Amino acid sequence: MQTDTVQPVTLSSRAAKRIAQILKSEPGAAKLRVAVTGGGCSGFQYNFAIDDAPMDDDLVVERDGAVVLIDPVSLDFLKGAEIDFVDDLIGQSFKVNNPNATASCGCGTSFSV
Repeated sequence: MQTDTVQPVTLSSRAAKRIAQILKSEPGAAKLRVAVTGGGCSGFQYNFAIDDAPMDDDLVVERDGAVVLIDPVSLDFLKGAEIDFVDDLIGQSFKVNNPNATASCGCGTSFSV
């Protein structure tokens, strides 16, 4: 597993708090996997899933009890991004503030580069 002092992807304090809450309710050593896949209304989409088996080449991002895994292919699309958690009038969700995205959909779950 790859860990660096300066992380290419960061977690906001709100995201770390919510991820830690989610992972506490999961069995074993659960972690949140964030991946980028083809699809969505803008070409690529963010996927969030619980995973307990990190791969050797995953980037591991940790903050305040939250552990996020990102595979190398997804990392190419996420370098410099911040994962945030928003709680507003339309609901609660994770939001990726991605400097590589040239356009995104209204809900923020898909993007293009």
